[in-house]
Amino acid sequence: MFGVWAPGEEVAKLTYFGLYALQHRGQESAGIAVSNGSQILVFKDMGLVSQVFDETSLGSLKGHIAVGHARYSTTGASVWENAQPTFRATAHGSIALGHNGNLVNTAEMAEMVAKLAVNGNGRATQVAATNDTDLVTALLAGQTGEDGSPLTVEQAAPLVLPQVKGAFSMAFMDEDTLYAARDAQGIRPLVLGRLERGWVVASETSGLDIVGASFVREIEPGELVAVDENGLRSTRFAEAKPRGCVFEYVYLARPDTDIAGRNVYLSRVEMGRKLAAEAPADADLVIATPESGTPAAIGYAEASGIPYGAGLVKNSYVGRTFIQPSQTIRQLGIRLKLNPLKEVIRGRRLVVVDDSIVRGNTQRALVRMLREAGAAEVHVRISSPPIKWPCFFGIDFATRAELIANGLSVEEIGKSLGADSLAYISTDGMIAATTIAKPNLCRACFDGEYPMELPEPELLGKHLLESETDADGVSTLTAGVGASDALQRP
Repeated sequence: MFGVWAPGEEVAKLTYFGLYALQHRGQESAGIAVSNGSQILVFKDMGLVSQVFDETSLGSLKGHIAVGHARYSTTGASVWENAQPTFRATAHGSIALGHNGNLVNTAEMAEMVAKLAVNGNGRATQVAATNDTDLVTALLAGQTGEDGSPLTVEQAAPLVLPQVKGAFSMAFMDEDTLYAARDAQGIRPLVLGRLERGWVVASETSGLDIVGASFVREIEPGELVAVDENGLRSTRFAEAKPRGCVFEYVYLARPDTDIAGRNVYLSRVEMGRKLAAEAPADADLVIATPESGTPAAIGYAEASGIPYGAGLVKNSYVGRTFIQPSQTIRQLGIRLKLNPLKEVIRGRRLVVVDDSIVRGNTQRALVRMLREAGAAEVHVRISSPPIKWPCFFGIDFATRAELIANGLSVEEIGKSLGADSLAYISTDGMIAATTIAKPNLCRACFDGEYPMELPEPELLGKHLLESETDADGVSTLTAGVGASDALQRP
């Protein structure tokens, strides 16, 4: 997710390159919204950033404010209607919004949206989107004051955002102003940067680097920032209770990103060092599952004294297998993604370092490939603890049944993978490597301690808003969303 306010700059192209640097956070769809001061235009489609946009489409997006998004679906199916930024008309203009994270009170918000008054003709406005982002957009667009008059986006945001529960880092805009907001726990990263003639917000510092923006600071948990011709202003809509996602350090963020003052690459190397101390192996060579396992493998080799080598070649043009939306694609993608260097592997005892095991499919196929390539032994080492609990805050493993570590011992998982041995880093070792205090990290997928109260299980889930649809395929939970004068401009 990326946003920019920069008069005189080609903001669509800046946003394109910002999204390109953040492509690892979502590969299903991409979109950019641009305002020229009088109207907002949105261009979005399914696919990678480089597939969705070209010179012609970017050239048509003229303006001085832009919001961009690359989607990884955690609420709502991977379809065009759910691509972001989402867009809504308001009584004062319009709003476009991009969101990184996942909300846990989606059902409650759907009820709130449904209660928005119908327009003057009594006709409810139907939408085909079935994601939590569209609900937030509708609430921001449809708020009214005590006297019934429609509120501006800036007036609505401090009222709506405290009611939004879960993980959210958002960039949104009306015709004149760029906004950024982060949930009170700060679960997902969000940073502020400075251009010579403007301001940038991005999901990671790597999004700032690519456009030449200097890092200013992180958007604080519970903070709302607004940027317009009058400059930058900040308000607080919730008390900060920091619980940043530790999985960002393990896997999700780019290694060249800094989060909460800690470089992700250095954290991963240190995880490897601690893993070597906690789980040594008698082996000839340390190799990584590229690319996310590479820093930890380097750290493991440094601490163990076992040489580090390149045993696997990665096809750089195949997307992350973990982030693909279907199990079938994940399994097919493993063979497309990695190929063993037989001359390096044959006859050697290997330590294979990976960042995590979620379902086990990648590692099982990997061990099999290494055996077929002639490896004498395969010892798997994982630089995060066993994942035993679902994530409801922006990572798509939402049921315990999906997780191989739920119900199996480490030894049993190792046998399932076909490895000679398997070991994970300890939770304390992983956390120490981040240098972030344990109470300030969300570790729920490892220890089940969630940073906020969760609703009943039936009110959670990726396809909650798609559970009931009408004959036209429109969710009945979101039918009538935004049906107010504030959302219907003539």
